Amino acid sequence: MINLPLKIDYTGKVVVITGAGGLICGAMAKAFATCGAKVAALDLNLEKAKEVANELKKDGFICEGYSANVLDPESLKAVHEQVLKDLGPCDILVNGAGGNNPRATTDNEYQHEAKEGGKSFFDLSPDGVDFVFKLNFQGTLLPTQEFAKDMVNKKGGAILNISSMNAYTPLTKIPAYSAAKAGISNFTQWLATHFAGTGIRCNAIAPGFLVSAQNRSLLFNEDGTPTPRSNKILNNTPTNRFVDAEELIGATLFLCDDKSASAITGVVLPIDAGFSAYSGV
Repeated sequence: MINLPLKIDYTGKVVVITGAGGLICGAMAKAFATCGAKVAALDLNLEKAKEVANELKKDGFICEGYSANVLDPESLKAVHEQVLKDLGPCDILVNGAGGNNPRATTDNEYQHEAKEGGKSFFDLSPDGVDFVFKLNFQGTLLPTQEFAKDMVNKKGGAILNISSMNAYTPLTKIPAYSAAKAGISNFTQWLATHFAGTGIRCNAIAPGFLVSAQNRSLLFNEDGTPTPRSNKILNNTPTNRFVDAEELIGATLFLCDDKSASAITGVVLPIDAGFSAYSGV
């Protein structure tokens, strides 16, 4: 069970979540289902999607897990058809699929610190950079093209994208991911404008630093002490802490509710424990 910060009635709503097998979107799936929604948990890894769905079904909630490649229109079309059969037309879309790739990451923060044999800015793989851009941007665009069709026909609905604090101020070492997330923030505003006449609202959240299975080794040593990079993050966060995935739930439920956030569209909301408020001085 998930501890909800607020409970909005989503009974009867169909919520489609991509990347639902991950930490953030898995928590979102649980929150929406607990609020009465029928949840379609999409993930490239079917086992992880089914794991989320089975856990919720065990607690009496409605959730189905599906394998979906957010970079493949045919895969998304097939999943959409199955969701329509199982749950009905999409009311809310959460574009949660995304991520970084080592091929688009430098070993050093600054070029003058680059060491022979390491990966500098000049060694970044074009294929790696392209993959990161596709995963984050097209991985948001393509599901929106597929599932927003349902909302246009209903003259309403909500789309929630996942941006990042990288979109405001790029982090060292991850240029492609930072730039791609900046694109998501811009695309969120574009979608909000494009769909304004249909009643569809489009917003985004920009999570701060979370500890997950993917980045734990970057943030903590084997003995549990913070790494130098982790210390930099904490020293530049006024509350001196990381963000928990469940702390994204309140904003998610609020922004996707047509009553609570009826006049809110085109907004990118930081949820960062104060990171963006601190100048470093």
